[in-house]
Amino acid sequence: MGYYDRPYRHEPTGSGPMFGRRSFGGSVTIWLIGINVVVHLIVMITLGSNRAAAFSPFVWGNFNIEQAIYGGQVWRFVTYQFLHSPSSLLHILFNMIVLYFFGPLIEQYLGSRRFLAFYLLCGCAAAVIYSIFSFVPGLLNTTPDMPLVGASGSVYGTLIACAVLYPAQVVHVWGVFPLQLRTLAFIILGIAAFSLIAGARNAGGEAAHLGGAALGFLLIKNAHWLNFVDRMPWHKVAPRGMVHRLQQKRVRRRLEQTRELEREVDRILDKVARQGLQSLTRREKKVLHTATEQRREP
Repeated sequence: MGYYDRPYRHEPTGSGPMFGRRSFGGSVTIWLIGINVVVHLIVMITLGSNRAAAFSPFVWGNFNIEQAIYGGQVWRFVTYQFLHSPSSLLHILFNMIVLYFFGPLIEQYLGSRRFLAFYLLCGCAAAVIYSIFSFVPGLLNTTPDMPLVGASGSVYGTLIACAVLYPAQVVHVWGVFPLQLRTLAFIILGIAAFSLIAGARNAGGEAAHLGGAALGFLLIKNAHWLNFVDRMPWHKVAPRGMVHRLQQKRVRRRLEQTRELEREVDRILDKVARQGLQSLTRREKKVLHTATEQRREP
């Protein structure tokens, strides 16, 4: 009898409280951070070149009302989320640090696909609220051609979602000051709202922050709104046949690993039956531990 045929190897039935599905190709959070960093480097290089400046992602990707709304360049609602101010390293550094710590919590809760939709939609909401508030006379210090960039709307949405799910979780701001997540959320939202009302220099950015935070709150309270993601034809996103080949390769690799582990566990169990548990080496005990942990996975 093989290890995976033994009674204690059978998987539990039923579903857990998770809304989402398993990751489709690694952590979306890490991919988002990587894309943001790479794009920022490209922006720094291209804007510093007289020949390449016109082709910089910052030029064709930033969000501004004149081009995105009046000009119909709707892709800017998404592309601006991966751009950051080239004159401020703190802009991208803060966003990526927050995304690194809080993104995985929401990704685990929603699932990778839904988290990606959550992230992008929060960024779009930030641009929408920024645009709406810009039409209020005297509220924002902005013009229709002023660029809006940054992942802050998406990051604020992610942070607020974490505060909803884990309000009592303690975090250390700047590694020193302990605060509950709900307290931190109230503080950053209060600062954003006050800056907006007081007409701070970055009032437009604060409006975007509030927009992303608002949608993040709504989506995490109504996660079923993201059900449309599971109905999307993901097999059509990649070139024809690529997804199928990758899936086949992944299945073959996992199957081979499973068979190898099964053979090794069977050998170890036979040894225990003949010589007793005390005869096992440290490596053999580790193999049994690994097999047991895999058995417990949902």
